[in-house]
Amino acid sequence: MLRIRLRRVGAKKHPSYRIVVADSRTPRGGLVVEQVGRYDPSTDPPTVTLDEEKVREWLRRGAQPSEPVAQLLRSKNVSAEG
Repeated sequence: MLRIRLRRVGAKKHPSYRIVVADSRTPRGGLVVEQVGRYDPSTDPPTVTLDEEKVREWLRRGAQPSEPVAQLLRSKNVSAEG
């Protein structure tokens, strides 16, 4: 099953994340299918950059977002239907 999830990048104690589509069995830093956005929690307010069309396409194909990514998608009003 494909998941839309966060992949940690950045320096030690200064994380930033890529929002990626990956197989649910791969490790956090493992092989990804496609990068669909970025999330930087260290800015005020936290920065979320999404390619909304790619995210919607992956959701239509059946990719399931992880809980943190689902919260980010809700905050940006992105869903498979919209």
